[in-house]
Formats: sequence, structure tokens, C-alpha cells
Amino acid sequence: MMLMVGGGVLALIGAIFFTDQFAFSWLQGFMFSLSLCLGALFLVLVHHLFDAGWSVPIRRFCEHIATLSFPVLLLLFVPIAVLKTHLYEWMREPNPDLDPALKAKLPLFTTTGFYVTTIACFLIWGFLTRRLRYWSLRQDKTGDALPTYKMRFLSCIGIILFAITLTLAAVMWMKGMQHEWFSTMYGVYYFAGSVWITLATAYVITMVLDCRGVLSDVLHEHQYYFIGSLLFAFTVFYAYVTFAQYFIIWNGNMPDETFWYVVREKGSWWWAGMVIIFGHFFVPFLALLRIDVKNVFKFMLPLAAWTWLMHYVDLSFNIMPVKSPDGYPFRFIWLDVGCWAFMIGVLAFFFLKEYAKYPPYPLKDPRLIEAMGFYHPVPTQLSGGELDETDDHCDAPRHSRGGAR
Repeated sequence: MMLMVGGGVLALIGAIFFTDQFAFSWLQGFMFSLSLCLGALFLVLVHHLFDAGWSVPIRRFCEHIATLSFPVLLLLFVPIAVLKTHLYEWMREPNPDLDPALKAKLPLFTTTGFYVTTIACFLIWGFLTRRLRYWSLRQDKTGDALPTYKMRFLSCIGIILFAITLTLAAVMWMKGMQHEWFSTMYGVYYFAGSVWITLATAYVITMVLDCRGVLSDVLHEHQYYFIGSLLFAFTVFYAYVTFAQYFIIWNGNMPDETFWYVVREKGSWWWAGMVIIFGHFFVPFLALLRIDVKNVFKFMLPLAAWTWLMHYVDLSFNIMPVKSPDGYPFRFIWLDVGCWAFMIGVLAFFFLKEYAKYPPYPLKDPRLIEAMGFYHPVPTQLSGGELDETDDHCDAPRHSRGGAR
């Protein structure tokens, strides 16, 4: 509530007195919020695609975060649709005959294409997230195999739709501010950052729910290890994608591609780039190299906060140079923080409201016992031809998380 009220007041002041800057600040906060929702949707999809066991306890809150993409984020997109001419130059006086870059992107980069793409993305996200959560809750009631099969089928289709819609959203809403630029890696670039920040968020939510005793009975320490390992993996993946995009464009030395980086080497944007190189990659990479730190809450909590800060800097590096090519507009940082705080407050409000309605984790998921660290005994063949089921595995105590706490 404090985030919504405080951020809402600052955003309202910016919308009234600094409309042009407000449009960019609002877009930045929106893309940050969207990355959380789409990252959560990806985690749900891969859970079903890989038939994972360890991720069962965290699946339910990821489902709730993913459902915020529709209709909550759709409503938050309204100011962007209203102020679109402040953000996208090609919407002010579109003339494809005089702009070869715009002509090459027709019919996507038209006002009609913009709205059709936007509506299609939100409808697809709404369908996927709502149906996945519907069958997940149905599984809680019946325990039948049908919901499991339905979620796997939806995930098979959904992972393709997810890739298409995320790419379209990143290209239309963020890259489209400089429509002359060409990059085939931009969708993957936004995807890597989205999953990266969502993994850090999932770690903190899991830790909070564990400390409050909500998920303690169904957690094993390997949940923290796997989330931390995936966070480490996407740290490397993000760095690879970012460097590959930069290296290919700079090596190609084509003005209609390199200008995007030339603009971002002026003023304080140079230092923002250095912060991304060292803060977005080297700091989390070196911090997560050790295996044991992934189970230490006092270490991982500040690191998770650091990922939020670095993702925020990364989005600023992408969005703000269009409005302020000479450097970051520090005098409007209050507006950036206000828009961001308002949206995070809204997402948190609706997330907690949805989470309180339903069971905190999938009650009848077939792999729930495996997620808890218990395994069915393996039958062994005795000399007399009889099967012996040793229960040593089931009687073994679970690993203690006391040290991690």
C-alpha cells in the first residue's frame, strides 16, 4: 500500500507537469514489471516440459505472478497506449516512403500493427496463465492424471507462443523507440534478463514462505541450490547474449546498427554500460561460483536485491537514451522510482490477494513427495527370485536447512 500510494503520487505529479518524461519513466517501470510476470510464466512452462520434481513447491506462487500479466499489466499498459506518440517517433508522422527502415518493417510498425500486436500478446498471456493455473487448482481437488497431462500439453504449445509474444513485446514496446535499429538478438536479450530477475525473486519468496512455515513441510534444501544454480546459469547466459549482440553489430560496422551503441557511449551512459558489464555479470558470477553460498540466506538476500538494481539499470540503458542521449536524467530519478514503486506495489497487492485464496503449493502433484526429498524404495532382486523393497531411502532424514536459515 505504501508503494502504491507513494509511487502513485510521484507518478501523478510527473504525468501532469512532465508528461514527456513520464511516458519514458512509465514504460521503464512497465517493462520491469512485465519481465517478472513473463519470467514466472517461463518457470511454470519449463516445470511441466521437463516434468521437474524439485520445482513443485515454488510452482504455485509462480503461477500467481504469471497471471498478473492479464489483466493487471494490461491496465498498466493504458498510459503507454495513450502517450505512444511521446515514445515512438514513427507514430508522429509516419512516412514509409521517406524512411526505408520503417518501410522494411511494415505492416508491423504501423499504428494498427502496434495495437494488434499488443492485444494479441496480452490475450495469449492471459490464456496461457489462466488455463495453467486452472488445471493446477483442478489437480489439487481431484488428484487425477488429466490435469497433469493438460498442463504438459499447454506448456508444449505455450513455450512457442511465449517466445513469439515476448519477442514481439520487446521489439514493439522497447526496441521500437529507435525503429531504425536492427537486432535479431533483442528478444533473447530481454528474455535472459527477465528470467534472471525472476529467479532472484523466486528465491526470496521461497525463503520468506519457508521462514514463515508456509512451505517448510514441502521444501528440501535442494530447492535453494537449484534456484541459485539457475540464477548463476542465466547470469552467464545474459552476458553471452549481450556480448554476442554487441560484438556482431560492432564487427559488422553498419551505421544503421552501430548507432544504437554510439548513442549509449555518450555522457553518463558510458558509465551505465560499465555498471552493466561489472555489476550485471562479474559481481553475481563471482558471488555464485561457490556451491555452498546458494543455501545461505544472509548472502543470497542482498544478492537478490542487487539483481533488481542491475535489471533496473539495464532497462534504463535501453530506454532512457532515446529521451536523454547525453546522459541519465538524474533530476527525474524521483519520477522513475515513483512509477516503478507504484507498479511493484500493484503487482504485490494482487499477488498477495490471489495467493491467499488458494493452497500455497500444489497439494496433489505426483512429484510432490520427490520435491520433499523422499524417494520410493527401489526393488532389488534376491537370490530366490523374490523382490525386496528396502526402505532405507524413505527412513533417511531430510537434510537440515537450519544452517541455511
